[in-house]
Amino acid sequence: MPRPEAISLRSPSAPRVPSLALDTLWVQVAGTLCNLTCRHCFVSCSPTNHSHEIMSLAEVRPFLEEAESLGVNDFYFTGGEPFLNRELPEILKCALRIGPATVLTNATLIGAARARELRGLVEASRYSLEVRVSLDGVTAETNDPIRGEGSFEATVRGLSELARVGINPILTVAQTWSDEEDHALRAGFHEFLSRAGLSRPRVKVLPLFRIGREVERTRGYAEAERLTEEHWRGFDPWILQCSTSRMVTSRGVFVCPILVDAPDARMGRTIRETLRPFRLAHGACYTCWATGASCRN
Repeated sequence: MPRPEAISLRSPSAPRVPSLALDTLWVQVAGTLCNLTCRHCFVSCSPTNHSHEIMSLAEVRPFLEEAESLGVNDFYFTGGEPFLNRELPEILKCALRIGPATVLTNATLIGAARARELRGLVEASRYSLEVRVSLDGVTAETNDPIRGEGSFEATVRGLSELARVGINPILTVAQTWSDEEDHALRAGFHEFLSRAGLSRPRVKVLPLFRIGREVERTRGYAEAERLTEEHWRGFDPWILQCSTSRMVTSRGVFVCPILVDAPDARMGRTIRETLRPFRLAHGACYTCWATGASCRN
């Protein structure tokens, strides 16, 4: 009997999601390079993972311009850890000339000077700049076994610096707990943010995607966890973010932020040529369908 993660999840019967619009462009500005090595990372980011490389401003700018011509509504910048990219402030400045932007970070590299720089970007643009900070526990004892020793203290420092300059980040948490624990733990994250000095606590909980390093921590997808035409019957494709967004990396344009390590999820070199249907043949597609998950705010 093969392990669940070893079973091929690609099927010719998998439904196709249409490309309905380009509302959102994701940019993997830090590639798969990260200063942390989180045990549940779905793209296995680390200080040594060069599957996708850091993108320069010169590489990113043409995609921003193409997205603007296609009517994009907002931008998301991720990695890896985006603040490993020294050109991130200039990249954000370019994006904020077009529309709202969000940067997804672990906040461990945000000190006083960087927080002030982000505040300057906020004040200089008519569009909003959101900062999403990843954390997986309200104490070092609950967070660090997943995200690495010392990461809790470093993230709390980053959150405090953001609060000091009046930036109210969104805390992003992967649901590593049981349904029975859900309500109490969500409330705990809100209380934690209030104690950290954030006047308007915001928490986004994401489901676990059983790919990347999460396969080793718990398990991969089972054979039954894949979409069929039966699942698709009567389903509204607008619910899935892959119907209205694309992900840019150093290796091309992918269907979504979750599948950047899946060869068949690379759809082209430009955004325009990727605006076509995509077969939802991955276990991660099942998670999005079953939970209504969206990586957007």
